[in-house]
Amino acid sequence: MADSEFDYEGTLEACARGDKDAFQRLYQREAGQMLGLAITLLGRRDQAEDCLHDALVKVWHNADRFDRSLGQGRAWIYSILRYRALNQLRSRGRLVETDDDFIEQMADDSAQAEDIASDQSEGRELRRCLRHLERPRRHPILLAFYRGLTHEQIASRLTTPLGTIKGRIRAGRRALEECLQA
Repeated sequence: MADSEFDYEGTLEACARGDKDAFQRLYQREAGQMLGLAITLLGRRDQAEDCLHDALVKVWHNADRFDRSLGQGRAWIYSILRYRALNQLRSRGRLVETDDDFIEQMADDSAQAEDIASDQSEGRELRRCLRHLERPRRHPILLAFYRGLTHEQIASRLTTPLGTIKGRIRAGRRALEECLQA
């Protein structure tokens, strides 16, 4: 089912009414990708799993606060996850920039992108490898792993064919793996 076919807003509204099946569908749809984003943000799987659990509990308990007139359901879910991850990073005395400006700057080839990446203490090797990727491969990877966008959403956002986006992400990930192993 494509993202445009999954009704995040309706599913959240069903969760607000206590529909456990709706929550299960949402969980099955998003938990894997949310975990990947939490691992990227926190750097440790155990902490990412805790963050994901906390975020999903918060989604369930606060689904009645979701207002479709204020934005998309999927964005609301990921904002909760991101907020929980940032709280964990703050409590550890570490904060990573993960907003759209950070992603756009990292996707850019300017010297400012290199400065932002080098200012971060953890994940320096990954950032070094990301900087060596050409922009057409780097930008979709950042959108997928830092913003939690699907391939379809990235293709739409970048006005690039879906197959091209998938290929760039695959090739970019291979290049990152090679760089990290070197």
